[in-house]
Order: sequence, then structure tokens, then C-alpha cells
Amino acid sequence: MSRAFEFFDHTADVGVRVRADTLAGLLCAGGEALYAVIGRLETAGDVHERPFQFSGDDLAVLLRDYLAELLVLFERQRRIASDVTDAVFDGHALRVTTRLAAVDRRRSTYQREVKAVTYHELELHRTADGYEASFIVDI
Repeated sequence: MSRAFEFFDHTADVGVRVRADTLAGLLCAGGEALYAVIGRLETAGDVHERPFQFSGDDLAVLLRDYLAELLVLFERQRRIASDVTDAVFDGHALRVTTRLAAVDRRRSTYQREVKAVTYHELELHRTADGYEASFIVDI
């Protein structure tokens, strides 16, 4: 298994399930899924790396916090994560380094406005093949 995502039905919102071999892959799949809920986003221009750090001991909540930060960057700066280059969870914090790229507004297609990544039905667990997580996107 590499990384993948799928949507599931949820009343008035969008449910997302992501799977990946690694924690970094799971964060990538989560970001890809979040952007897919918004539409078909194309990138253009420069790419730069940005570190993120989130405190806590619940990986599911840290995933939600990371995705919420990606949503803020999309809304305020029209930048999206193109890759996670490093992800470390030490039991008390998640440290992530992400490549960010500008959104090409002319080539992108927007389908929905995403209001938030919620805590509702938030789950993350290890599997025999890696990691799996579920979260709800408020639209």
C-alpha cells in the first residue's frame, strides 16, 4: 500500500478515509483528500519548504490540526502542500516539513468551499500495512 483516500457519505458534510504506509504518507494523503474536496487544484510557480509543529499526544488530533493549518494556508495565501518531506511524532508533538506551492487560479477548478476539518468521527490507527485515518470536512 502506498497512499490513498476515499470519500464516504456523511450528512451535509464530506467524510474522508485515508491510508498510507507511513505517517508522512498519511499526512500527504490527508492533504490530497482535503484539496480534492475543494476541487481540482493546479500548482504554479515556486515551491518552498515550511516546518510545522503541533503539540499533543493524540495522533488523530494532530492530523486534524495539520489539515486545519493547510486549510488556513489555502484560504489566506492560496498555497497548498505538494509533499511532506519529513514527519516525526515523538509521543508529545508532531513535527512536519511540507513543500508548499502556489495555486494556479486560472487552471484550477473550485467545487466546494470547505469551512473546517472537524473533530467529529476523527480516528487514526495503525494497521498491518501502515496507517489509516478518518475525518469529516465541514462544507
